[in-house]
Amino acid sequence: MYHPAPASRTAHADSPELEEKLAAVESELAALGESLQQRDSAAIDTHATGLHRALAAAVEHFSRAARTGSVPATLRMRLASASGQVAAQRESLARATAALDRAIDVLLPREGTGVYASHGAADRCSRSGLAQA
Repeated sequence: MYHPAPASRTAHADSPELEEKLAAVESELAALGESLQQRDSAAIDTHATGLHRALAAAVEHFSRAARTGSVPATLRMRLASASGQVAAQRESLARATAALDRAIDVLLPREGTGVYASHGAADRCSRSGLAQA
């Protein structure tokens, strides 16, 4: 008589719950992406918080399921894809923040530095990170 391994029984039992947690991550990720495109700061904050909570819940459930060897391959692939999307959004935000910081530095120079040094614009160029020929 054939008896399925406990891991395969667990995989079927946990899949709907894992699916639900992963769907919440994907939903918040999509909503955050939309909010970023619309530049809606209130929605960005709301969905960033929601994504953080959804990711924490998903990681907890996926970790528990992985300990029993019961994470279906399709869900693992979707989780990896969501992780990649989070990393891409993080990188995009980091670049936007760096660009904003540079713009602020140009528009609002730091106190104690003039627009031109005694050597003209050389002082500014040396701080900009751009190479001069």
